Amino acid sequence: MKGYTKPLAIILLVIFFDQIIKFWVKLNMTLGQEFKILGNRAMIHFTENNGMAFGMEFGGEGGKLALSVFRILAVLGIGYGLVYMIKRKYHRGLIMCVALIFAGALGNIIDSTFYGIIFSESTWYDKAQFLPEAGGYSSLFHGKVVDMFYFPLLKGTFPSWVPIWSNEEFIFFRPVFNLADSAISVGVIIILIFQKSYFKEEIQEPASYNSEIVEE
Repeated sequence: MKGYTKPLAIILLVIFFDQIIKFWVKLNMTLGQEFKILGNRAMIHFTENNGMAFGMEFGGEGGKLALSVFRILAVLGIGYGLVYMIKRKYHRGLIMCVALIFAGALGNIIDSTFYGIIFSESTWYDKAQFLPEAGGYSSLFHGKVVDMFYFPLLKGTFPSWVPIWSNEEFIFFRPVFNLADSAISVGVIIILIFQKSYFKEEIQEPASYNSEIVEE
């Protein structure tokens, strides 16, 4: 188990807190309800999406099923890559980043795979129930991903001279996301920042070539 302890701990912690937050939001908030943390710049805003990270959509029931299957295959691939990296003692920072990405992807898979059968539907007026007698709001692989973190840091209107978006309102940062999305984003960003260190290859001359030089 040497080398697996820290990545496994990261994965379990991310999934645990991600699901704890999602369960709480699902059972205690109605759809669209929000709590302000730092005024209008940071809040908990309950929304759900049928698609990808940060509220992006992937249309239709067929698209939803395809996305769920793709997520599962992607997580299996990431998991295999993580084990491969640990066995071959890749850079620890890279391994931890891949563990974050794996945990985030798995956290959202839990929603899309199981939430449709273990929760009743959240509406603008009613909170969801856990394991309702009438059954869940959807079927296996057709659950919705729960999002709640919303940081509209900057609001304004585009000037009239800006093409396409002239005089339209803009919000930065608009997407509503969850802890799993954050784990994926942090993992990817850190890899991009430190890629030179993580993927540095040590060029070593073959042993036979070295021995020939010594003999000469």
